[in-house]
Order: sequence, then structure tokens, then C-alpha cells
Amino acid sequence: MPKLVEKTGSRPPWVGLAAAVWVQMSAGNASTFALYSAALKSVLGFNQQQVTILGVACDLGENMGLLPGYASNKLAPWAMLLIGVSSCFLGYGVLWLSVSQIVNGLPFWLLFVALVVATNSSSWFGTASLVTNMRNFPVSRGTVAGLLKGLTGISGAAFTVLFSVLLHHSASDLLLFLTVGIPVLCLSVMYFIRPCIPATGEDPSEPLYLAFLLGTSIVLAAYLVVTTVVSEVYSLPSILRYVLVAVMVLFLFSPLAVPIKMTLFRSNVKTGSSDNLAKEEGESTTQEEPLLITSTSDSNLLGSLFEGDDDDMEVLLAQGEGAVKKKRKPRRGEDFKVGQVFVKADFWLLWFTYFLGMGSGVTVSNNLAQIGFAFGIKDTTILLCLFSFFNFIGRLASGAISEHFVKSRTLPRTVWMGVAQLVMVFAFLISAMAIDHTIYVATALIGIGMGFQFLSIATISELFGLRHFGINYNVILLGNPIGATIFSALLAGYIYDREAEKQGNPTCVGPDCFRETFLVLAGVCGLGTLLSVILTVRIRPVYQALYASGSFRLQPQSAGH
Repeated sequence: MPKLVEKTGSRPPWVGLAAAVWVQMSAGNASTFALYSAALKSVLGFNQQQVTILGVACDLGENMGLLPGYASNKLAPWAMLLIGVSSCFLGYGVLWLSVSQIVNGLPFWLLFVALVVATNSSSWFGTASLVTNMRNFPVSRGTVAGLLKGLTGISGAAFTVLFSVLLHHSASDLLLFLTVGIPVLCLSVMYFIRPCIPATGEDPSEPLYLAFLLGTSIVLAAYLVVTTVVSEVYSLPSILRYVLVAVMVLFLFSPLAVPIKMTLFRSNVKTGSSDNLAKEEGESTTQEEPLLITSTSDSNLLGSLFEGDDDDMEVLLAQGEGAVKKKRKPRRGEDFKVGQVFVKADFWLLWFTYFLGMGSGVTVSNNLAQIGFAFGIKDTTILLCLFSFFNFIGRLASGAISEHFVKSRTLPRTVWMGVAQLVMVFAFLISAMAIDHTIYVATALIGIGMGFQFLSIATISELFGLRHFGINYNVILLGNPIGATIFSALLAGYIYDREAEKQGNPTCVGPDCFRETFLVLAGVCGLGTLLSVILTVRIRPVYQALYASGSFRLQPQSAGH
């Protein structure tokens, strides 16, 4: 791999953000489980609890981000993406061999491990893309995080379009695409995902460009929903199917309009790092830096992968000689190491709020096909697409709404996490009542509420800094697989199989299949709402200090930052 030439200037971050669109869509590969879970059950002869356990494997792999988070301070973005590509190819390759029956008799534990490996690619993709772009756009981190996580959410609808329009509902063909297509896609764009030196001040054009990206992503989401519905209701000719997919691809290329416009109509916004604001636009460097810490590596390739510890050693020697005083413990709003956040009550309040909200939402997403069957919906493709669309709306809207109120009212983002979980309480209650057709409304509301829980990403970067953001936010994300294990595998799976056994059928039908689960999840989200209120009250002074001027106050960076 040749060395990357990193340039200052206003265009490279936007090129990287445009490339990140494709990476984030690829990072949503774990959401395809509902599309091939039925094949796992029928072809391999698994019961519902086994399928649910495999769903937990998806959540475990997708959110097992401690290693990617740690690596974000050690590896260059392209190296992290390369690890994700390898993980995707190997994991989904095993599943494809099994479902297509090329290889028979693979043990259940091996398929579980394969799913963990396959979906762990999402963590590598997402961490490389998200950490890099939040560093490149520190002032608009909430909007950027909402956009990127929103694209991951809507990727489920994009995969559904491919599954129904091009792949003709073939689970083996879908797994083959995940095995080969996603790695090829990420390899083609990984060169552009790299740290850039952000602007020294607020670019007046930045909100307009981000609004354009948000608008096109909303149009893309609506288009995917309409395409899915049309393809399910009508039998479309082959040529029209290809046209529909081609239009989707054009939407995904639309973010390139921003750097193209900036090339044709140059602005005079200066850029510079926080510790050296005098750099001129267009100045280049041949150093390639890891995601959050500037690298001082030499010209060899190994140096471009790993940061040295020279700066830390120099600081230690200076302390010993009395030239530098020992650093004080960081305050909220400054840079925290992962060990330091573990002793902060605010961190654990945020973790449990996320755990309760995401655990409830992922229980629905993992069992959505079975929920649809239980409520008498024969074709659950539309239900899956509906959940994906509104989950995307939740992720996208949460970033934009919270960004507005945090700058205008210094209102912490966590208040919206609590509001969203209150909405989820209502959704679970109407699901438990099983009123005709309300399952569609409840699915949409749960998707929105689940999307708002990703506000924890921007929140943890504001409370505990960007320097160790990669690993800190991946610790938060562990709430997802833990919640899935408790609420989906142990609770929902057990109740479903118990009710199915009462009916004398492996497939449970009727509202009783999930009624108790919905009632428990309503109580869980109620507790999450209470925790979010407590957290909001505690951290309001921090946000008043950070956003006192109406914009985020960037902390002074160390040389090694």
C-alpha cells in the first residue's frame, strides 16, 4: 500500500465524508440477519431460540468494538478498514458455504463464531469512518455522527432493495454479496478515509453543505422505502429493476457534489490544527497519522501503522527533571482515558441509559420477522424496511435536533434519549394490546426511538474528549449485545418457544407470542427515561460551559493529540 499524501485545505474532509457514506452503508451489514435468518432456520433445521442466539451473535460482533476502539489510536484508517474487509470475507464466507449447502454439517458453535467475525467488520468499518470524520468536523460532530450512523441505519433498507429487486429473495446470493461485494467496495474507497486538518474556525458554508447531505440522505431513505414497496406489490421487468438500483447508487454518489463544488468555486476558509493555527491552506505533508493522534513515524510502512511513544517518554523525563509538572486529572469536557471514565458516574448513567434503550430496540429488530408472522403478516419485507427507514430518521433527526438545542439552549443531548425512550414505552404498550394494524405504527416508533439512542456517541465525545473517543464510545456500544443477550435471547426467545410449545407448532402465531416481552420492555424503557433525566441534570453545567458562546469550545490539544 503506497503512502497517503495528506493535504490541508477545505476539500479533503468532504471527500473523506463522501467516501464514508459507502463505508457506513457497508457497516450496516449486520442488519441483513433478518433477511437470511429464515434460511438458517429452514435449511439448517434450527429452532427459534437457536436463531435468536445467532441474532445475538450478530449484535455481539457488531458492537464488540473495544479492539477497534483501541486500534483507532494505533492504526491508520486504511489499515482498520483492511481488517474489517478480512473479517467480512471470512465470516460471511462460512455462512454462505453452509446456507448454499456447498459444505454440510457445520456445527452450531462454528456458525455462531462465523457470525461474530462477519458482523465485527461493522465495528472496524464504523470506528474507522466515524472517529476520522468526527475529528475532521469537530464543531459539527453531532450532525456528522447523526448522518453517518443514520446511513448505517438505512443500509438495512438498501440491502433489502438488493435482496428483493436484484437477488430475488435468495439468501445464498445475499450472503455471497456480503462475502465478496462489501470487501471490494470498501477496498475501493479506503484510500480516502483519512485524518485531515480541520478549519481553525467555523466555516459559514459547512452548515449548508451538511444540510445538503442530510436532505439527500432523507430523499434516499424515502426512495428505498418506495422501491421496496413497489417491488413487493408489482412484478417488475428486469430492466426496470436495474434502473431502480442504479438510481440508488446515484444517490449514494451525491455527497461528492460538495467537494466538486468546492473545487469549481474555491473559498478562502483557512485550515490548521489546534496546536498550529498558522498553517496555510494547500500545505501538504507526507505523514500519515492514526485516527486521533498525530503520528511522528518515519517513512517506512510500519511507521505509518503504529504511533511511537517518544512524546510520552519525553514528558516523563521532563517530569523527573522538574521541567514539567505532573498533569492533573481531567475534568468533564476534557480528554479522558478509558480507565478514567470508568470511575465517573456520568459515564455509567450514559451506559445504562443506552443499554436499556438499545437492548429493547434490538430485541424488536432481531425478532421482527417472527413478530410479523405472529401478527399475521405473511410478507415481513415491508415491515423490515419500515423499521430500517424510521430507525434512520431517528438517527438523522437526533443529530440535527440535538445540535440545534445544544447550541441555542445548551440543552444536553441526553434529554432526547429520554424522550425517545418514553415514546418507546408507548409503542411497546400498544404492541402488547395487539390492536389491528398498530404493529406498523409501533414498529416505526420503536425504530425512531432506537435511532435516538445513538446520541450517546456525540455525548461521550463532549463529556470525555476526542483523544480516546474510539475506545470510549465502543465501551458504550457494548450495551447493545449485552442488552440483546438479556432481552432478546433469554427473554423474547424463551417466551416465544414456550408459547409455540403450547400451540404444538415450532412457529408461534398470535399476540401472546410477544405480549409479555413487550410489557417487560415497556418497563425497561421507563427506567431508561428516568436515568436520562438524572444524567441530563448532572451534565447541564458542562454543556453550559462548552457551548456558552453558541458553538462548541474546542479544547487545546496536546502535540500528541
